[in-house]
Parts: sequence; C-alpha cells; structure tokens
Amino acid sequence: MNIGFVGLGIMGKPMAMNLLKAGHRLNIFTTNEETLNEFRQKGAVITISPKELGRVSDVVITMLPDSPQVREVALDEEGLFYGLGPAKLFIDMSTIDVATVLEIHEKFRTLGVETLDAPVSGGEVGAVSASLSIMAGGSTEAFARVLPIFQVLGKKISHMGAIGAGQITKSCSQIATALATQGVIEAFTLAKSAGVDVAKVREALLGGFAESRVLSLTGERMIRRDFKPGFKVELYRKDLRIALSAAKERALFLPGAELMSGEMEQLLQAGKGDLDFSALIQVMEK
Repeated sequence: MNIGFVGLGIMGKPMAMNLLKAGHRLNIFTTNEETLNEFRQKGAVITISPKELGRVSDVVITMLPDSPQVREVALDEEGLFYGLGPAKLFIDMSTIDVATVLEIHEKFRTLGVETLDAPVSGGEVGAVSASLSIMAGGSTEAFARVLPIFQVLGKKISHMGAIGAGQITKSCSQIATALATQGVIEAFTLAKSAGVDVAKVREALLGGFAESRVLSLTGERMIRRDFKPGFKVELYRKDLRIALSAAKERALFLPGAELMSGEMEQLLQAGKGDLDFSALIQVMEK
C-alpha cells in the first residue's frame, strides 16, 4: 500500500520500519534530520509537510504523544486536512482523548475520508518485534481495508466497534497494566523488607497464578534497575489522565487508577518523567 507516517519516535520509528520491510511504499514527514536521513537511505519518500504527505498517500498513520500534536498534524493550515481527499483513509495509532478522535473524524468525513482510532499496547519491544496489540474503532469496511497494515505491525488485532471504541479499550488496558505494576511493586517491596531475594521471588511467581507480562518484563527491569524508557512515565501519566477523564464523564470513581496517577505525578515532580514506568518502584522505595 501507499502509506504516509507521522510520529517517528520510540514506537513510531520501528513501526514505520516494519512497514518498509514488508514492501509497502512509505512516505514520511519529520523535522528530525537524523531520522529523516535514516529513512531516506531505506527508500522512504520524504515530504515537506503533513499536507503534502496527505496528498501523496492513500493511507496516513499518526503515532504522536498526545491530543494537541494529533490535532495540529491533522487540522493546522499545513495539516492533513488540506491534502487528503475522497477514498483516502486516516489511522491515528496514538493514545488520545475521544473528543479529539471524534472532532477529526467529523471534519475528515466532510472530505470523504474514512478514519480509525487504533491505539496500541506493547511498548517499544512490541513495536520493534511487530507484536503489538492493536485496538481499533471505526467502520467495519475501513477496518477490513487496513487489516493487512495492522498485520504487519501487531499480533493481537481487535475491531472494538465504532469510532472512539479503540481509545476506550486502550484506557482499559492502561488501567489494568498500571494496577498490575502496583502489585509487582508491592510484592517486591515486601520480599526485600523480609530479606528474601527479589529475583528468586519473581522466578517463583512466574510459575504460578501471579504470572503476567508485567511481572516478567517490567519486574525484570525493576530488579536490574533498567529504567531506560520503553514507555515513559510522562506518557503513561497522560494515558491515565485520559482514562480518568473518561471515567469522570460517566460518574465513575476508579481508586486504583487515581492512586497510580498520583504515583506517576510524584516521579514527574522529581524530574523523572523521561524514565520507563518501571521506575515507579522508586516511589515505594522512597
């Protein structure tokens, strides 16, 4: 397919590379010269603006940090809105609020452009290994059309329903992962305080009902003190803000998510927002 891509960061870059490796034509827009040159050498087409990217691409993917960046790329004067046209398709794979998803969807619909919200889970490891979990919202027809793209990027691919359903599902994923992380932190804290080898505790738990990807991957990072960002605390804090906002709109109180959001805020206040979310163990240690 003829694919445009904006957002070549920790996760977007390997995702775009996987599309190139799979034989798709890739058009990119980036202001990072090093990234631009790397993709040019791999055969990607360089564009000068999101507007031009939309003009030369049939399908455009964004993978950006937050709602304001997606809105800017989509709707600013040199944005995708002024380059896309009928029969083209826009997929936002960022994690953003549903209100922004719906705003862009309504505006693009006036152009005859289909949209999907398709946030992902799996972090940098999943992006590199093309094993992401993809949660898509949008029409059945649009989902079927881009399924071959999703199959290059991920292993678990789910059509969740109408536009916006993908983002709600991602919020559910982030809440569940955050609380699983808290469980690992508290288990490790108890083990350490009792003088039991934390690494051995992790190995023992991996053989029982407590086994999880969080215990396996994030737990290992905690033990090795490897807080190099795979998924940054500041981005996770943003994701929980979105989840808590969605809960508030529905008059729901989510105490666990509130707790984890507060712990992430402590790391942000300490200037540690660029660390991997496994660094949350430092809050308990402090």
